[in-house]
Amino acid sequence: MCKILLVDDHEVVRSGIRLLLESSPSFYIIGEAASAEDALLFIEQQDKPDFILSDINMSGMDGISLVRIMKKVYPHIKIAILSMIEEIDKVAEAFDAGADGYLSKSTEIQELLFGIMHMYEGNKYVTAFLSVRILDGYRNFVPNRIDRAAVADHYGITEREIEVLMLISEGLTNSEIAERIFLSTRTVEGYRQHLMEKTKTKNTADLVRFSFQHMLLQ
Repeated sequence: MCKILLVDDHEVVRSGIRLLLESSPSFYIIGEAASAEDALLFIEQQDKPDFILSDINMSGMDGISLVRIMKKVYPHIKIAILSMIEEIDKVAEAFDAGADGYLSKSTEIQELLFGIMHMYEGNKYVTAFLSVRILDGYRNFVPNRIDRAAVADHYGITEREIEVLMLISEGLTNSEIAERIFLSTRTVEGYRQHLMEKTKTKNTADLVRFSFQHMLLQ
């Protein structure tokens, strides 16, 4: 079980995140801190967490400074940013400081749980739609060397499924996609499921990541 310390200066936010994370038997909230300073004090005096989830903007020390200190003093403890700030430069700054991941507070619960477990297991993670933004910028500098049509053909993905996939990558819900391309919500759900089956991905975040890695989204 992953022991987590929550760091956020808003008690209501901490309580909400606690409820979400404790819905999974894989996570246990070992404590809460209203500031980075309180978090450091907790770690010195209490049982050390496996994972820290911290906001960026807090009174006193900010979350990125906390990341920097944690990775210097307690490098074995995983730490990720969970923030409403969705700017690529902040994502880069967090990773430069040594963060294991960057999650948006608008992230769906399934992706939040998946992302934390992914980092706990030793991997890096960025919220799916932020990954899309990063890769959009990356594509401006890297030539397209992979034929998307060939990749889609290899996995048996149709043009309609590619269209749905693009809208999924924008963070649209099934009902929003259905309204956008004049289909029923049930049909869109079917396309989403077929895409995950064809790409052997486990969830939406995994599907989007796979699609960018294989140049299905350009």
